[in-house]
Amino acid sequence: MNLSKRHISHLFAAALAVSTLLSSPLHVHAQERPNITVAVQQVVNAGALDVLREQSNVGARVFYSIFETLIDYERQEPNLPMKPGLATEWKRIDDKTVELKLREGVKFHNGDVMTADDVVFTFSPERFGTLPEQVAAQNEGKELFTTSVSSIEGKVPPPEVAAVAARAWPNLDRVEKVDDMTVRFISKVPDPTLEGRISRYGAEILSERGYREAETWYDFARKPVGTGPYKVKEFKPDNVLVLEAHDDYWGGEPPIKELRFVVVPEIASRVNGLLSGEYDFITDLPPDQIETVDSQDAFEVVGGPITNHRLLVFDKNNGPMRDPRIRQAMTHAIDRQAIVDALWGGRTRVPAGLQWEYYADMFLSDWTVPEYDPEKARALVDEADYNGEPITFRVLNNYYTNQVTNAQLLAESFRQVGLNVELDMRENWQQIFDTDSGPRMVRDWSNSAPFPDPVASIVNQHCQNGQQQQVGEWTNEEFNKLCIKLETSTDLQVRRDTFRRMLEIAEREDPAYTVLHQNAIFYGKRTDIDWDWSGLQSMDFRTGNFSIEAASN
Repeated sequence: MNLSKRHISHLFAAALAVSTLLSSPLHVHAQERPNITVAVQQVVNAGALDVLREQSNVGARVFYSIFETLIDYERQEPNLPMKPGLATEWKRIDDKTVELKLREGVKFHNGDVMTADDVVFTFSPERFGTLPEQVAAQNEGKELFTTSVSSIEGKVPPPEVAAVAARAWPNLDRVEKVDDMTVRFISKVPDPTLEGRISRYGAEILSERGYREAETWYDFARKPVGTGPYKVKEFKPDNVLVLEAHDDYWGGEPPIKELRFVVVPEIASRVNGLLSGEYDFITDLPPDQIETVDSQDAFEVVGGPITNHRLLVFDKNNGPMRDPRIRQAMTHAIDRQAIVDALWGGRTRVPAGLQWEYYADMFLSDWTVPEYDPEKARALVDEADYNGEPITFRVLNNYYTNQVTNAQLLAESFRQVGLNVELDMRENWQQIFDTDSGPRMVRDWSNSAPFPDPVASIVNQHCQNGQQQQVGEWTNEEFNKLCIKLETSTDLQVRRDTFRRMLEIAEREDPAYTVLHQNAIFYGKRTDIDWDWSGLQSMDFRTGNFSIEAASN
């Protein structure tokens, strides 16, 4: 899956560069670190640098430079194996408990050394926004970014923080301090996914003092204090995020002095800026622009499929979508392989439903998405006595690569089987979920797997605490009971059977969503920059994953 180059030759080039620098009287000047600019379609969606407020593809890209989790992944390897992060080791105490030893000498951006107290605080009710005082302030509709509640020092996060925490940690009882460098995560029920949850996007460790010293949650969310190789220097929502090197980083001095993520929504502007030298990297390059970049000697394209699938999501409460046969018809009207071939040039694939091979023993290799069968789709439409009512399909303007073109193809496919689907272009995610501007029926979306288990995707987004049910689009009684079984059973076969039945309900019988294709990300970059991309969507600018090749004479 990894498309990067020069792994061996880079070692020789680096050794030669060091030798040259040490023998040159100008080596101090030559060692000055570069400033790097990355053009993105968006930095974060919610205007906040809080991992419990911003659970998005774009957030996953930038947060890895600011924050870190206790357990990490070999992010540039195809099978994404776990590795030590801010914890050097961990072990199971029992079905409900994982104990972790913390890494010594890790410094936060404010200079504090990380201890067990910071870890305990990171997973506390106060941080999650679930203290009674916080919930009361939220329920009273106060100005959550500025409300002062004396007993919690003004920290009243928006309700979305508590909602994400509930999805990520539905059964967490507590995190307790064993000693200054040892903690235990304790679940209320048996949890086979505890290690995965500890490693996931949203479990990044914060400085307790850094959080408390921020006057409000809003101030914290504009300049959070983490342990990553870069710290926030400037953040202007919808404009720019500027990071600067955290020279006390435990993993070695960061190779970049200043790292800028600039918002450039239009792909043509991103491509032109790369080729003109304004940007060093660009993200979300569509396949039809790959040759434009690759044809230039000074630039190249890297990237490929990621742990994220593109979906259509259904609201079963409105109009024709109340009838499961209409939703089933839509799943059979889609020629997914044609989309992969036409819009992606065959550079991604149609996956086996809402799952990924890195689930290992929990991957159901014989599962498939609904087959492309227009005749079956037409028959289902006829059985449903559909009378031509409009079905609205809410779409953003190319938040995802090829999003608008993809939506147009889908709408035409639905029309071909007798469904009157109308595209409803929206400006932001708030408008996508809005219920006051017309009935919700179908929306464009994606679903990620931040750790290797079905709980990370189907449970996190489609079960009782998941976004789809929380916003009131879909529910299913049997499915919800299975959600609990999947989260708490420690028997592998029981979990596999449970997951299979959940897929049968959510993808075939009472469709909550339908998977379109595995998503892929392609980056344009300078050829002289040696850098590897990750299937987890994070852009890693640590010492071991970024260098600039010395110019040849």
